[in-house]
Amino acid sequence: MRLRTRNVLAALACAIGVVMSPIGAAHAEGYLQCVPFARTFSGIQIFGDAYTWWQQASGKYNKGFIPKTGAVLVFKQTGIMNKGHVAVVSQVLTDRVIQVTHANWSVISGTRGKVEKDVTVIDVSQQGDWSSVKVWYDPVRDLGNTVYPTYGFIYSSTQNAVRYAAQNAVMNVAQTAFSQVAAAVPTPGSGPAQMLNQAADTTDQIAALIASLTGGEETATDKR
Repeated sequence: MRLRTRNVLAALACAIGVVMSPIGAAHAEGYLQCVPFARTFSGIQIFGDAYTWWQQASGKYNKGFIPKTGAVLVFKQTGIMNKGHVAVVSQVLTDRVIQVTHANWSVISGTRGKVEKDVTVIDVSQQGDWSSVKVWYDPVRDLGNTVYPTYGFIYSSTQNAVRYAAQNAVMNVAQTAFSQVAAAVPTPGSGPAQMLNQAADTTDQIAALIASLTGGEETATDKR
């Protein structure tokens, strides 16, 4: 085996080991709901349906309407999401554009319950307070027409924010390592490689977001 390939495989093995403990327990499941994933990934210890997180956080965690890395964005109940939704902020791009890492949103490979990393969310509220958002939907490779009402952001403690940053860095390392393995090895096997491919599935397209924000027209189809 060439030295480059051997080094890449070693890096991947290290990344897998870190990812699988403790956050990897969430990634390794075949089907993930948004709540247990957000709780594990953010360190915010709230249980119950996603929409209840906002009220439950009162007196336990700081809340607000400004996005911060590691915070959890809480979606309200709607007809399409009768239990709401929660997503962890992975990057703040502007005061109106963020990326989130969340579970059980898009249909990927014909099924739900997958983890999506760095998915774009934009604030479309008139007040600029993140009370209404649009979310990238992978099957159509675009922002959907649906506007989702949200409560706001629940902020992690300083300790959890540091923990989240470390976990996110590990996911980035794992994703890079997997990409290198895919390039170095013609037919990667099943097992950890497939798990990483599922867990670190970066599907976002910033170009489509920019087109949308600068007046690009969306189709009339309700995409989600």
